[in-house]
Amino acid sequence: QVQLVESGGGLVQPGGSLRLSCAASGSAFSPDYMGWYRQAPGKQREMVASLSRGDSIDYADAVKGRFTISRDNAKDTVYLQMNSLKPEDTAVYYCHVLYPTGSSWGQGTQVTVSS
Repeated sequence: QVQLVESGGGLVQPGGSLRLSCAASGSAFSPDYMGWYRQAPGKQREMVASLSRGDSIDYADAVKGRFTISRDNAKDTVYLQMNSLKPEDTAVYYCHVLYPTGSSWGQGTQVTVSS
């Protein structure tokens, strides 16, 4: 059973930074895809950043230039460095991982940007 453990959320002032981490375990395979999604109250879940095998990276337009996704292959861990945070970045952030055998979602971590 694949497990994803997220950490790094919290409360930050506008313009601040946070770094999210998502550690994957329990699979005999390395992930083909690791991504971050977010869901704000009353809105649909949306892709924020993704990293596919071969280091193909994609970002939502709203976070380009402010967020950076990276991966530590040795630890099967994906990170999301979030800079210049805005109130509209407030949401629950979820890690999503795809393996050859299936997929898994993290439990979510709350990010609140407020003064």
